[in-house]
Amino acid sequence: MLKKQNLATVVIFGRTNVGKSTLFNCLTEKSQALVSNAEGTTRDSNISQVEWQGRKFTIIDTGGILDLKYLAGKKIKTNDIEAKVQQQAREYLKKADLILFTVDNKAGLLPQDRQMALLLKKEVPTEKIILVVNKTDSPSKRANIMDFYKLGLSEPIPVSAASGSGTGDLLDIVIKKIKSSKNTDTPIVLENQIKVCILGKPNVGKSSLLNSILGYERVIVSPIPHTTREPQDTEIEYEDYSIKLIDTAGISRKGRKTKGLEKHGIDKTLAVLKKADLALMVFDISEELTKQESKIAEEIINRKKSLILIANKWDLITEKDVVKFTQYIHSSLPFAQFAPIQFVSALTKLKIKKIMDLIIEIKKNREIKISDSQLAKFLNSIVKIHKPAKGKGKKHPRLYKLSQVKINPPQFELNIGTKDDLHFSYVRFIENRLREKFNFTGSPLSIKVKKESSRK
Repeated sequence: MLKKQNLATVVIFGRTNVGKSTLFNCLTEKSQALVSNAEGTTRDSNISQVEWQGRKFTIIDTGGILDLKYLAGKKIKTNDIEAKVQQQAREYLKKADLILFTVDNKAGLLPQDRQMALLLKKEVPTEKIILVVNKTDSPSKRANIMDFYKLGLSEPIPVSAASGSGTGDLLDIVIKKIKSSKNTDTPIVLENQIKVCILGKPNVGKSSLLNSILGYERVIVSPIPHTTREPQDTEIEYEDYSIKLIDTAGISRKGRKTKGLEKHGIDKTLAVLKKADLALMVFDISEELTKQESKIAEEIINRKKSLILIANKWDLITEKDVVKFTQYIHSSLPFAQFAPIQFVSALTKLKIKKIMDLIIEIKKNREIKISDSQLAKFLNSIVKIHKPAKGKGKKHPRLYKLSQVKINPPQFELNIGTKDDLHFSYVRFIENRLREKFNFTGSPLSIKVKKESSRK
């Protein structure tokens, strides 16, 4: 069962290019939100948590409003990605406990600010709105904020998101307003949070998959490649485990070579992968696997991350022969055969729950610790089945000891004679037998061969 933490929700809202994402990054002390001078940079709403005065709340950075008809709730074209961004912003406004209505001190009070304030006051009670005047970078510029009193909202709070000036006072006000109505105390943190990164080529259904897992439209879904420009974090609880799901920008060979927002998004994707425990590699099973999928899988494995292969759009397949498609995937990605394959449809939510069960199973597999006595018996048994293959020299190498030196992910050390040389294929043989014997499904294993000089 999926659970969400019961924290107060604070939404950063305003027209485009007033510094909402910079304010979000400043308050969360992260660089999660992508910042650019280009209008409409933020598409998916960034979500994180802020802790202040020993209390926590959820903060959401929404996409900038480009057209007031979206705020008024008028009908939109479902294929219009910018319309979806702004419709999502409106939905967050309805659910907010507090709204940081952000304006630009340098630009001054604009007609769009007035119109947005009027519509905002119709949507939510004014006591839920804090007027934040951003880009107030020096005391001399504070005089300019007097114009914003004309909006008829709360007293303007001058801040500089770029330098952090005034944000402490802003957080004091936020905590004071929400602490009486919501539980903003630090929630119980479940141990060993599982960080799960969702990645793949552009337009294979990564965002749709996340929305299907969560049961609501957390991220914008569009047929346009590179709709998701920045990693999106969502924390949930499942079967008493805390799981952080991170949707990422699509990785493509062309995207890595280009400049601009797409390249920044891809760089962030690879940075997120470095911090993740497990990766869901999503691909479109109705199309042929390409070198791009192979490269993405290689990036995951090289970073020693656990892996689940997500064959999405299974609903488009007429003859659903699981064995046939499994063989095809293994032949295309032979180095990723340790990873389980889940055939799903993000559109119809087919087998979505199974993904969550696999995440928990692999989490447990990563933490398996095998005793020296178990590994001694295991080593003796496989040597009888298959003698150690020699790399160089005329005699078969002698294996003295196999021991586990680390978990999460599991790492092993194999001791051989000082003059022996073990062929790499035999190390792979040991790895495969370890998986069969001790169920390391989905987790990377590493075996370091060490020569012993004083063995008898």
